[in-house]
Amino acid sequence: MSLPTQRHQDTIDTAIRALHGRTFFAAFPENPSPEIYGADADRLGREAFARQRNQPFTELLQAGPEQWVGQEESPYEQQPLGVRYPFFSPETLLTRAQASFEPWRKLKPAQRAALLTEALDGIKDRFFEIAYATMHTTGQGFMMAFQASGPHAADRALEAIAAGYEEQTRFPEETRWEKPMGKYNLALMKTWRAVPKGVSLVIGCSTFPTWNSVPGLFASLVTGNPVLVKPHPKAVLPIAIVVAEVQKVLAAYDLDPNICQLAVDADDRLIAKELAESPVVKLIDYTGGSEFGTYLENLKGKTVFTEKTGVNSVILDSCDDLDKVAQNLAFSVSLYSGQMCTAPQNFFIPAAGVRVGQEQVPYEEVVQKLAAAVTSLATNPKAGPHVLGAIQSPATYARVQQLTLDGGRSILPYGPVPHPVYENARTCSPSIHEVEAARIEQYCQELFGPIMLVIKTQDTQESIRLAAQLAREYGAISCGAYTTDEQVKEQIMDEMSLAGTPVSFNLTGGIYVNQNAGFSDFHVTGGNPAGNASFTNPEFVIKRFTWVGFREPLEA
Repeated sequence: MSLPTQRHQDTIDTAIRALHGRTFFAAFPENPSPEIYGADADRLGREAFARQRNQPFTELLQAGPEQWVGQEESPYEQQPLGVRYPFFSPETLLTRAQASFEPWRKLKPAQRAALLTEALDGIKDRFFEIAYATMHTTGQGFMMAFQASGPHAADRALEAIAAGYEEQTRFPEETRWEKPMGKYNLALMKTWRAVPKGVSLVIGCSTFPTWNSVPGLFASLVTGNPVLVKPHPKAVLPIAIVVAEVQKVLAAYDLDPNICQLAVDADDRLIAKELAESPVVKLIDYTGGSEFGTYLENLKGKTVFTEKTGVNSVILDSCDDLDKVAQNLAFSVSLYSGQMCTAPQNFFIPAAGVRVGQEQVPYEEVVQKLAAAVTSLATNPKAGPHVLGAIQSPATYARVQQLTLDGGRSILPYGPVPHPVYENARTCSPSIHEVEAARIEQYCQELFGPIMLVIKTQDTQESIRLAAQLAREYGAISCGAYTTDEQVKEQIMDEMSLAGTPVSFNLTGGIYVNQNAGFSDFHVTGGNPAGNASFTNPEFVIKRFTWVGFREPLEA
C-alpha cells in the first residue's frame, strides 16, 4: 500500500501554524459529549475495557513472547485488573528495534509524519477505552482520565509530530552552491540528510501513562528512530493501546511493527536499567523520580530528556477577592489528589497577611480561608470524589497518613472521601500543615500527594526569595502568584524566570496552575533540576537527529 504522504498534510500544517502562534488550538476535542464522539462511544469504551480485564492483551504485533505478565491494580477497587502483557527480554527487544531502523530512517519526514498522524486517528476512536484504562490504573477521575490520556495526549503527540516534521524540513535537501572567484565561479552540488540517532527508549510513569509518554514517543518516531516504550508496571494498559494503534498503521503500510514496541517489566525482572545502559539505545525519555532521572542523565553516550520531581510554590501577596483565590487554590491542591507534577505544594504567606483591595487580611484568616475552601470541595459529594479521584499508590496514601513535621502544626487533617460508585476507592482529602520558614529542609522536597504546606514568611520579599531558591536548587515545574502590585509582579517574573520556572498570575476562574495547554504552554523548561527537557520546544526534537552534508564539484 502506498504511503499516505499528503493525506494528513493539512493537519500537520495547521499544527505547525499553532506552534508558531501559541494561541488556542486543539485538534482533538476535550469534551466527551455524544455530539462529538457518538452516542455509543462511552458505553463501547467502557465495555471494551471490561472485556480486556483478566485477559491477555493480544493486540500487539510482537511475536513470540517469553511469558505473559501483569501487575496492575485499580485504585478504585483495590483489586488486580488481571490484564497480562507479552514479555520480551531486552536482547530480543533491542535486536528487533535495530532490524527495524533501516527502513524507518529511510522514509521521508513527510511520510513518517503522515503515518503517525494517521495513528492518532485510530487512537481517537479509543479515547473512552483509554479513559477507563487510565482511571483504573492511575486513579484519575473519569473526566481527567478522558482528557489527559485522550485528547490532550493526542494534541501533545501531534505537537511533537509537527515540531519534528518542521525541523527536518527547515533546510533544503539539496542546492547548487557557487562562489565567485573572479573570472570563474567555484560550483558545488550540496545535499543534506537529517539522520536519526538510533534506538529510543521511553520510560513512563504511574500517574500519567500516556500524556507524559507520547511527546517523546512521537518525537523520536517522526525523526526516524525506532522506539521501545517501557511503561510503569502499574500503568500499562493506556499506553499499550497507543502502541497497538501505532503498530496497526505500520503493518497496514507493510512496515515493521517493531519500529514501535511495548517493553514491559516481568514480575521478577525490571528491564529499564538493562535497556537504558545498552549501547544500542541512543535516546531516552523519562518521567518519574529524581534519583533515577539523574542516573539516566549521567549515562554516557545517550541523549536524555527528563521530567523529574519539582517543588512547586504559590506566592500570596495581594488580590481583589480572597474567596475566589482560595477556591482556585483548593481545586489546584485537590485535583487528582495532588498527584500532578504541576500541583502546588508550598504556600508562602507573609506574617502580616494578604492585602485584599484596601484591606489587610491577617495571616491566620488567610490560612483558615484556604482550609475552609479545601474542606468545602472535599466534602461536596457531587464534586469532591470526582475532582480528587483515587490515590494511585499505597505509598502515597501512607505518606499523607504518616506525615509529621517537627516544630510545625497541623492546620487541616486528612479525612475520608467516600466515592459514590467505588466503596473501596483509595481516597483521602488534602491535609494542610504549617512549616516554619527557617526549616527549609522540611519543605525543599516534593511530598507527592494531597499535601499542602503553609509557610509564614517575614514579607513578600522573603516569599519570593524562598520560592526562587527552591526552584533553582531543587527544581520546580509550576508557580502560582497573587499580587495586584505591578512592581511585585515584575520582580516575581524576573526571579522565577532566572530559576527556570513559569508563573501563573492571579488565577481565580476556570484555569488552574496545574494545567498546561498543548501548542501554547511549554511543559517544564529544562532550566532547573525538575527536568532537562521541555514539551515541546525545538530542542526536544532536533537533539534526536543530526544534519549531515555531502558535496561534490560541478562545472561552473
